[in-house]
Amino acid sequence: MKNILLTFTGFHDPYTKGLVGQEDQPGPILALVAARPFDHIVLFSTPSTEQLTIDTQTEIKKRAKDVQVDIRNCSLNDPTDYTAILRSLRRHIREIVDEQPDAHYSIAVASGTPHMHACWVLLAASGEIPAKILHIRPPRFVTKECPLVSEVDLSADEFPAVRAKIAAVDTSPDMPPDFDVAVRQLGIIGDHESMRTVLEVVATLAPSNAAILIRGETGTGKELLARLVHQLSGRPADLFVPINCAAIPEELVESILFGHKRGAFTGANADQMGKFDLADGGTLFLDELAELPTQMQAKLLRVLEDGLVEPIGDKAAHKVDVRIVAATNRDIGKAIKQSKFREDLYYRLNIGEVVVPPLRERRSDIPKLALHVLDRVNATMKRARRLSQAALARLQSQAWPGNVRDLENVIERSVRLSRNEVLEADDLLISEPVTHVDPLDALPEPQPGFSLEGFIGSARKQLILKALEAAEGNQSEAARLLGVSPQAVSKFLKQLDDYNRS
Repeated sequence: MKNILLTFTGFHDPYTKGLVGQEDQPGPILALVAARPFDHIVLFSTPSTEQLTIDTQTEIKKRAKDVQVDIRNCSLNDPTDYTAILRSLRRHIREIVDEQPDAHYSIAVASGTPHMHACWVLLAASGEIPAKILHIRPPRFVTKECPLVSEVDLSADEFPAVRAKIAAVDTSPDMPPDFDVAVRQLGIIGDHESMRTVLEVVATLAPSNAAILIRGETGTGKELLARLVHQLSGRPADLFVPINCAAIPEELVESILFGHKRGAFTGANADQMGKFDLADGGTLFLDELAELPTQMQAKLLRVLEDGLVEPIGDKAAHKVDVRIVAATNRDIGKAIKQSKFREDLYYRLNIGEVVVPPLRERRSDIPKLALHVLDRVNATMKRARRLSQAALARLQSQAWPGNVRDLENVIERSVRLSRNEVLEADDLLISEPVTHVDPLDALPEPQPGFSLEGFIGSARKQLILKALEAAEGNQSEAARLLGVSPQAVSKFLKQLDDYNRS
């Protein structure tokens, strides 16, 4: 796993003058590189430090030939503008974390302006980047009590619980005045460029009456985006009517969508309003639209074209004013080729098509999402839990086949079953996706620094916690699932309690 250092360059890099004479002394970055090993160093450059950054890169390569050194340019006209610094850092961090999701990150705060240092701390404390803060002292201040390099872990016990709200500074492009309010109310978290693009499209389409089709994998938050469309549309807030098309029995689809009159069919003992009439003046959200029978897709197309609804058994159609937002996780192109989805309906809907990226394609959002979920779960707990930087890093490295919903389930399950106040990486109960490959293929490769005892201990802890989860906390049942004695499970829990109290 790579060790990556992130740092701005400053006017004391790569060298600075000593207090005596005019001899050159290594600046903060060179001194840190000499004191700590790194595999990859990312130097953040501003217009006023371009040459200093290039010189620093050259000097690092002379001293550590195996270290990869990259330069990231931040076009900051004012190096004291917090919003501009945050916007620039967030853009670069998304790219870096997406490329290296499982790396160990460190941030140096000895070079650059104090405003840059504050932004680094803000991003690390909020979990937007799971990193430790490193500060290197000038040699004259180094003592036994004050070492050359100080390390600050913002997930450590002496710091208060980190909150997703810490980094709520708005660095997004101009949006409608009620956009940020709606996003916060709905709990939509997404600073990655791909997600910001989705939100911009939603904000642009929402005020119109155009039908919208939201496509994306299961668990990506399609209904939240549909609710955002409704909130920004100007239609009455309480007139959002959701329906899961996959959950409707085929023989009842027409009645539920369009309604029926008394006596229209056997069992129709009273008039029933359809979902279109219930949503009149508001928004109808058709989730899993591709599961509708093709004959119902044809009727839906007619409603989209003329706005007329005809309940079963009624002699005349009537007009409704309904905004349609539909969603599907199906491959629409494939469904059309298989004659399972009407091509004309697709073209009628894709005027406003929105494609939600899976979580694995916006990994830089994972820490903020995790902390947002943690805040919500903590609100129901007697004792608040926290996530260590190592836990955040593990979350960020996962593929999340179930996307945001999968992440939410893992955090809630782990928090409720853990006895630790601060959850470490091996406290996270992450279920592996169903597969038929050999489970031994998942074993780590032994390498320098690997601990067999540590790995076995962590695996044992995970298996016992999973068994307790499956047994709903029953220790005897968990022991039976594991093939061990109840005393072994009880001993494990006692050791865990003793560890937490120590």
